[in-house]
Amino acid sequence: MAIQGPISNYGAGIAIILTRPFKVDDPLTVHGRTGIVSLVSLGYTRLLTEDGQEITIPNKKILGEILTNSFTNLIVEEVVGIDYSSDPERAIRMRSQCPNGVQGIDPEIKPQVGIQDFGDSSINIGYRYWVKTNDYYQIQYAANLEVFKALKSANIPIPFPQRDLHIVSKSDA
Repeated sequence: MAIQGPISNYGAGIAIILTRPFKVDDPLTVHGRTGIVSLVSLGYTRLLTEDGQEITIPNKKILGEILTNSFTNLIVEEVVGIDYSSDPERAIRMRSQCPNGVQGIDPEIKPQVGIQDFGDSSINIGYRYWVKTNDYYQIQYAANLEVFKALKSANIPIPFPQRDLHIVSKSDA
């Protein structure tokens, strides 16, 4: 019984090595954890996260699971709300131009921008663009700052939830 776990890991390791669903340097998401594959051995696979953490996953936990191998790029999906009194076409045009000033956004894949939905307090503009997996958060934060600055310079307000309260009093009749 004590060797059942290691044998399962080795068997799964052989299957991973033979089928090659991923290889060293591939970005991989497994069990909700994302990192760059730094090692594939018979017993375990190691991921290195963007923030420098090393994740060791027993191979039996990988085999048969849903794996996301994004290869070199990951998609960033964001939403920004604009005021209902704003021109959404202008905001979409402005947002389409924002990635040009951010290093690391893949220039080969055209960003997607459009009205995602209509919120309680805003028209929600969704935008998607592709970045190198290793720099996901750094580029996302820089792009969001560019969006904020562009909206502010274009005088397109980002609303916040507001409620009108009406107090009704009963008269003593």
